[in-house]
Amino acid sequence: MLRLLALAALVALAFAAWLWWDMREWHPDETRYPEQGAVIGSGTAPVRFETIRALGGTFVYLVMPEPGGAPDPAFAERLEAARAAGLKVGVVHPFDPCQRADLQSDDFNRLVPRDAALLPPAIALVRLADDCRPKVSKAAVESELMTLINQVEMHSGKPAILKLGRKFEERHGIATMITRDLWLVRDRAQPDYAGRPWLLWSANSARVTDASEEPIEWVVVQK
Repeated sequence: MLRLLALAALVALAFAAWLWWDMREWHPDETRYPEQGAVIGSGTAPVRFETIRALGGTFVYLVMPEPGGAPDPAFAERLEAARAAGLKVGVVHPFDPCQRADLQSDDFNRLVPRDAALLPPAIALVRLADDCRPKVSKAAVESELMTLINQVEMHSGKPAILKLGRKFEERHGIATMITRDLWLVRDRAQPDYAGRPWLLWSANSARVTDASEEPIEWVVVQK
């Protein structure tokens, strides 16, 4: 029995090691998902956008600095570099449930140009209000989110995409509350936690490529 348990543990360890190694460069099949791209975080290492294009990427989403956090002076430079590489570009705004929507939309309006060529803006819903001081009610979070969505859409002229984290969805049920395209996140396996179809899927949160010294988040579009 001990030998069988040891063998099972060894097999499980070997499978976990293989899965970790395989996920380093894994991405969904391009014949099934011909539109693929990357998410570039704020303040990341230099990115070779031409390499993203060579890897089959057709677009990138650039993440804005966290509301109230350190500025990102290289944001505009990355936006222009991505365009110069022939990539379509969009912007991700990280929603902060502890801050008023007006303050967050001001940041968005200052940093993101009014440009019809930009992809629809995305609002990342990940952070919960558990650590907000003073405390913020669930209803207040949802109200501020709706205000932010309206303000971002007014500036961009396009409907926002909701990049919805699993825990945020479990807390607020945003997928059924707000009718917007969804962007879901789950490594390798298709996500289903929203209860309705998604438009974008972050399929590999840390794909290792020659495009950057740091792993990048890899995204596909569902037709």
